[in-house]
Amino acid sequence: MRYLEHAEPVITLTAGPVNAYPDVLRGLGRTVLYDHDPAFQLFYERVVDKAQKTMRLSNKPVILHGEPVLGLEAAAASLITPDDVVLNLASGVYGKGFGYWAKRYSPHLLEIEVPYNEAIDPQAVAAMLESHPKISIVSVCHHDTPSGTINPIDAIGALVSAHGAYLIVDAVSSFGGMKTHPEDCKADIYVTGPNKCLGAPPGLTMMGVSERAWAKMKANPLAPRASMLSIVDWEHAWSRDKPFPFTPSVAQMNGLDVALDLYLSEGPPAVWARHALTAKAMRAGVAAMGLSIWAASDTFASPTTTAVRTPEGIDEEALRQAARARYGVVFSSGRGETLGKLTRIGHMGPTAQPIYAIAALAALGGAMNALGQKLAVGRGIDAALAVIDADV
Repeated sequence: MRYLEHAEPVITLTAGPVNAYPDVLRGLGRTVLYDHDPAFQLFYERVVDKAQKTMRLSNKPVILHGEPVLGLEAAAASLITPDDVVLNLASGVYGKGFGYWAKRYSPHLLEIEVPYNEAIDPQAVAAMLESHPKISIVSVCHHDTPSGTINPIDAIGALVSAHGAYLIVDAVSSFGGMKTHPEDCKADIYVTGPNKCLGAPPGLTMMGVSERAWAKMKANPLAPRASMLSIVDWEHAWSRDKPFPFTPSVAQMNGLDVALDLYLSEGPPAVWARHALTAKAMRAGVAAMGLSIWAASDTFASPTTTAVRTPEGIDEEALRQAARARYGVVFSSGRGETLGKLTRIGHMGPTAQPIYAIAALAALGGAMNALGQKLAVGRGIDAALAVIDADV
């Protein structure tokens, strides 16, 4: 136990960063080319083309060279003007957090906030849009990871589009693990990255930008330019004939290239299916052990993260420490309002495989037993196996 406590974990089942695919790690070891070399400029263009195909975009995506928090803050800074009325949809810590950025760029902020184990009701959005016709921007987090819950962004996007407002979507921990694409939800700025369900390390933002969002950002004199937060500076950087605003992350682009190849070659529906199956098996095992998930309903529980409610009398931090020390398995804590109330088990990228649900249940149940919460771990594993077997 003492060895495992201080050694590298055997299995990382966190909500991010997640394990990277071995092929992606090998890709990171490719030659780091000079960014002005024609070979790299052509390579960069081809990777952007793959990202466009992966995201099912009708125009070129933007790659920003920083993990997706950069993209989210850049979206707020670039699209929101002081005259905009922003409606922020908060169903969790990350959705709530975007409102703080929005408030920085416009004093006109409205919110729909629900308990952090619930999802946003599209009808509430429709009512807010009707009662506040000046709403011009709506922001929503698709998968609020600290709660393990999913918001219905396609339905929300249809309402926002009909209203004529712009939609900003945080799809950082959902894209690649379930069926979601920028144009499906009519997003004007759709922020994601390769460091979750695509199984690559953190370091890049992938962003879908609608043509009207480009026009709005370019017309905004306050949108960052000559800045790490600039989106407009990168509009044409995908082209081999255009210079980069600053040195791109060459090694990260090498890894992204491999991650996109893996995703496209396996086939998106197959990738989504194994994420969903892993989460379904995990939730079945959790219930059979006598525990409960954080989400108030399975209907909006995420297929990429299972958030397990912490039982009374269990110290959540001690629980994660015990899982690591005894079994070499690492889980994530909650964040903000959910800290100490739940444990998050990630099903993303290479760990979105049913066998990892079994490992997670064994480590979670064993750690709780060690802390005095006696659970029928075998019953939980049997329930998970039954779900897996039924899918075979």
